[in-house]
Amino acid sequence: MFEQAYAVRHFFAAGGPVMWAILLVAIALWTLILERYWYHWFVYPREFARLKARWEDSSNDALWQARKIQAQEVSQLRRQLVGSVFLIRTFITLCPLLGLLGTVTGMIQVFDVLGFHGTGNPRAMASGVSMATIPTMSGLVVALSGLYFSIDLQRRGSAKARVAADVLSQILVKAGKHETQTASQ
Repeated sequence: MFEQAYAVRHFFAAGGPVMWAILLVAIALWTLILERYWYHWFVYPREFARLKARWEDSSNDALWQARKIQAQEVSQLRRQLVGSVFLIRTFITLCPLLGLLGTVTGMIQVFDVLGFHGTGNPRAMASGVSMATIPTMSGLVVALSGLYFSIDLQRRGSAKARVAADVLSQILVKAGKHETQTASQ
């Protein structure tokens, strides 16, 4: 346990201060991703069932008005389904940029060492090189790991919104036919 903690600490020390910024962005990114999956798996089914039950129980006199209200509610549902995906994608874009910042600061350190010691001290240059490469790698790993899930969340949200629009539209059509049949009898 202590060896692993030491290895992580050494990894962050070798990567420089930019690693802490990448860690903060990674924590925020994965918190948002987990929150979105929580919403899709646990909150959305209850909200959709509640909305569906409300439309099944409602009786609207004007069909065109009911369709407008339903379109608005589906739009709100779609916005809730893909709500944080934009922020997730922003964090994904930010991670490689932070890695690039680490590369630049590491290269500046390498040039400082070259300017002071020349090429005679490879050990001092190695710390700058690791400070240049580790943040780049870390930023790319965090970005690539979040990219798949952001695409998946976008697709899931769009698909669920389409299904919700279809189901609610069918409920409205059935209610309209039922009222037409009742009125003709």
